Amino acid sequence: MYRILILLLCILLSAGVRAQYAPQVGQSGSTAISGTSSLFVAWATHCTVQRSFLNIAQPSLGYASSGDSSLATGPADGTTVSLGDSGVAVLSFASPIYDGPGADFAVFENGFLDASDPNLAFLELGFVEVSSDGVNYFRFPATSLTQDTMQIGNADYIDARKLNNLAGKYIGGYGTPFDLQELSGIAGLDINNITHVRVVDVIGSINGHFTYDSAGRKINDPYPTPFPSCGFDLDAVGVLHQVGNSGVSSLDREVTFRIYPNPAIDRIRIDAREELSLNATLTDIRAKVLLQQALDKGKDEISVADFKAGIYFLMLRDTKGNKWVEKITKL
Repeated sequence: MYRILILLLCILLSAGVRAQYAPQVGQSGSTAISGTSSLFVAWATHCTVQRSFLNIAQPSLGYASSGDSSLATGPADGTTVSLGDSGVAVLSFASPIYDGPGADFAVFENGFLDASDPNLAFLELGFVEVSSDGVNYFRFPATSLTQDTMQIGNADYIDARKLNNLAGKYIGGYGTPFDLQELSGIAGLDINNITHVRVVDVIGSINGHFTYDSAGRKINDPYPTPFPSCGFDLDAVGVLHQVGNSGVSSLDREVTFRIYPNPAIDRIRIDAREELSLNATLTDIRAKVLLQQALDKGKDEISVADFKAGIYFLMLRDTKGNKWVEKITKL
């Protein structure tokens, strides 16, 4: 009996290792963000690209050449610039990105689904790095649990559930989100003043030109892809939290809200100057929704008595989709 229990435990643990992250677009629990989402308040305004090889093992074949750097600026639209094996793109913005609740920006590539299995897709991956001075870059800790014994070819598919913090995890039209809070405390990085985002193509070879995740595992993605559009195909970088651009509409200028007490112990009172039909949403710093409540003509209160001490975000929305966000401290 003891041996059977150990075997079952190993099977369960193995299953958890094989697929433990958010799934592909269209599947429950996916963290993909549509390029048309109103969450985006800005897009990259400038991009420089350092192209690399069609096939890093055969430099004589030349370099990636599809698209140009301008195609990576502005909203996601399906037009891309290809980086090639280990190519690099550096993007900048009209004003810095800051660490808000949940994801702070998202990177778009042009992958596509497997017609026979909605969990699988053709994906070309990239590392994501950020900088607050344009000189020193810091990489999000990436994870790849995809098998590394058989090379994924240029007609093969990958399970997004085995990937984390790798750009290109989601199909075209949907951004892979990144949360700056994961890089909190790193010397030389101000997560509330991110001026540059750098995307570095994952080579994907498991036989000679290795690329590793943050735990030292080989990352396996389509290789070789000796075409003009080889490597990571960068579509756009969308911003969810930008200094000086909260994405809040004219509601905050036309309506005066009084939210008190803040810090709060057991409840928060919300008073609006005008009688509006408002909905309140309370989230934690990871953007997990903890409470949703309709307010009585803009004057009401919500209970926070059952929540742990810490930082929360209260979002108010009216019937027209206007929104206003307040950071709440719970004592």
